[in-house]
Amino acid sequence: MRTRVQEIDVEALEGMAAKSASQLSAENRGKNRRSPIEQRDQIHLAKRIVVKVGSSSLTSIQNSIDEAAVQRIVAALGSLKSHGKEVVFVSSGAISAGLAPLGFSRRPKDLASQQAAASVGQGLLMGRYIDSLARYGVTVGQVLVTAEDLMKRHHYMNTHRQIERLLDLGVMPIVNENDAVATQEIRFGDNDRIAALTAHLIKADVLLLLSDVDALYTKPPQDGGERIAMVRDPVKDLEGVQIGTVGRAGVGSGGMVTKVQAARIAASSGIPALVTSAQNIEPALQGADVGTWFATTGGRRNARLLWLAHLADIKGHLVLDDGAVRAVGRRKSLLPAGVTAVSGDFHAGDPVSLVDAEGREIAHGICNYSAHEIPDMLGKSTSELGEELGSRYERELVHVDNLVTMRSKSTKTRVRGGTAGQTHAVPQVKA
Repeated sequence: MRTRVQEIDVEALEGMAAKSASQLSAENRGKNRRSPIEQRDQIHLAKRIVVKVGSSSLTSIQNSIDEAAVQRIVAALGSLKSHGKEVVFVSSGAISAGLAPLGFSRRPKDLASQQAAASVGQGLLMGRYIDSLARYGVTVGQVLVTAEDLMKRHHYMNTHRQIERLLDLGVMPIVNENDAVATQEIRFGDNDRIAALTAHLIKADVLLLLSDVDALYTKPPQDGGERIAMVRDPVKDLEGVQIGTVGRAGVGSGGMVTKVQAARIAASSGIPALVTSAQNIEPALQGADVGTWFATTGGRRNARLLWLAHLADIKGHLVLDDGAVRAVGRRKSLLPAGVTAVSGDFHAGDPVSLVDAEGREIAHGICNYSAHEIPDMLGKSTSELGEELGSRYERELVHVDNLVTMRSKSTKTRVRGGTAGQTHAVPQVKA
């Protein structure tokens, strides 16, 4: 993704001028604060809730849509609405719901077949939701998004206004990744992170991530794993944990690892998250001691920095000397004098990774220069560059406003992947 970098954000200024006072008030509500919900037993006090349900809890390859599961979810959501709650439902299952009608015996791997299944399954799912929620007096509205919609400012704001207006009208937005048109390069591959970004988008009070697993465990329960009831520090509390990558039903694309990533995205932006099973939706919404609770680790944050930390497609690496590492850690801009090497093929405005001399990731940032420009700039001050190359080179490599620091990847959290039980480390982000 290309990001324009300029001294004055003209588009943003024009957009701000065009918005009404009521829109500005709605968009700034709760800015830079944490959710008032601090413990799981306070969930019933939440006024705005995002509920995400995974494919494995709604569908199966053999039977397309699981009617009993849908009705259980719908009943819980209908109850929330009847108590005056604002609810956004993030539903997976479009692709898997379309498998049986198209005669697929397994989830296809090619993008075109996935898109075809999604175009069939999305209509089936929405029809079921419309009919079922109507019995509770709830009107629903479909919101299809792609990664691009939550990364580019004008798309992001359009999506925000759409959901806010639906909520104002008493409608329940049903959000899903637009699998029928998303390309391999920009799609998330799962709805968990979409749910976390949606929660951030609308400043939700709490995020529920529901699947076919009742909680996060230290290792598989059948191997003696113990339930992790709460995560306060994602690095320390998840040390030594083994996290599965696929669900039991075989129709989803995420697994527990994406639930953990999504919960951490939400927690780092001031929104607590509960990871549990769809079977537990009723007790979870009542604040019962179920699942794994991710306590907030930060406040509301800029959407661009949230994207930069968790979702950006990193195009290259800048190697920093010790002084630059300390400066970036103190939230200072990165100057050419502090960079010793560059790798990758990127353009001005692309996201890059900042690493120390040992290769440890320090931060992500949006670079002001292309990869081929930087070698001639290494180790030189901005004044030297101005004299040698011209005034346009008297800027920092990465401005502090386009930089997010990363937490050390020292945790021993492991991800179990594949049938052979191979593992790899889970990246950690400082929020």
